[in-house]
Amino acid sequence: MTSTSPDVGARTAHGVPPRVASGAPVEADLGWALGVVFRRYAKASGAALDDVPGGPRGYQVLATVTSDGPKRQLDLAAQLGVDRTVMTYLLDDLEKAGLVQRQPDPADRRARLIVPTEQATETLCDLERRLAATEDEVLGSLDEAERSSFRMLLQRVALKADAIDPLHNACVLADESVDPATT
Repeated sequence: MTSTSPDVGARTAHGVPPRVASGAPVEADLGWALGVVFRRYAKASGAALDDVPGGPRGYQVLATVTSDGPKRQLDLAAQLGVDRTVMTYLLDDLEKAGLVQRQPDPADRRARLIVPTEQATETLCDLERRLAATEDEVLGSLDEAERSSFRMLLQRVALKADAIDPLHNACVLADESVDPATT
């Protein structure tokens, strides 16, 4: 008779060795490290974008319509994972700030294209400089080669994770009362 739990025996039978308590410090835990880095980046990037209508979401809108060209409002909302009602209010604020314009879509008069203004391009350049400084601060303990490797590896892991379990609504992550494991 053994003292191994059925769960451990089942995992071992499927080729996955059971984990044993290693006594490693919390700093060695992947979840702890990801959480700390994400928290620091989220706070610093939020501060860098605090004067943009909509903060990080407003930045994403500006970056998308500037790099991809004009987009229909609903297509933009879907691409960024933003609820269409939230997108309407966000675009209202960006338009009031002179950063985007809503123009009729020549292919469908009922739809509106979101077009960046010249001011949006200038603002985006400034925001990208601020975000680069934020990344420099967050990744400051790594040299340039390590930063490049870190970004490449993190992107590979993120793409695989997103393919397995895509996030269908990025707004959910902004709500601190929602458990990301359930989205």
